[in-house]
Amino acid sequence: MKRVITYGTFDVLHYGHVNLLKRAKELGDYLIVALSSDEFNIIKNKKSYYTYEQRKIILDSCRYVDLIIPENNWEQKETDIKKYKINTFVMGDDWQGKFDFLKKYCEVIYLPRTPDICSTDVKIHLLQENKKLLE
Repeated sequence: MKRVITYGTFDVLHYGHVNLLKRAKELGDYLIVALSSDEFNIIKNKKSYYTYEQRKIILDSCRYVDLIIPENNWEQKETDIKKYKINTFVMGDDWQGKFDFLKKYCEVIYLPRTPDICSTDVKIHLLQENKKLLE
């Protein structure tokens, strides 16, 4: 069985996320998603709209995802790769080169991001639309 892992916050799940998960799953038989915990997001200076548990429920509904584990720190990737017997590590190409040090354990692939969509833009758009509704 070929195992694939990816990492992320996956806040306000959108079609770009789904595209990434689909393409990651196509690289193997079993896709593990390491979902950033709320505590880790604080360390990364990220504020999620949904809590870890809510994001996990949403992500768990995606047919491409086989297992969700918490991402608690930057350093756990090497341990996860060994623990889950990972063959392929996948990230969006905005991280190009940042995880090449993992190549000694598994294949590392950076997938192109889906154009014209990101969580930040979705959040900004939703805030603008809500503001209009309240005026």
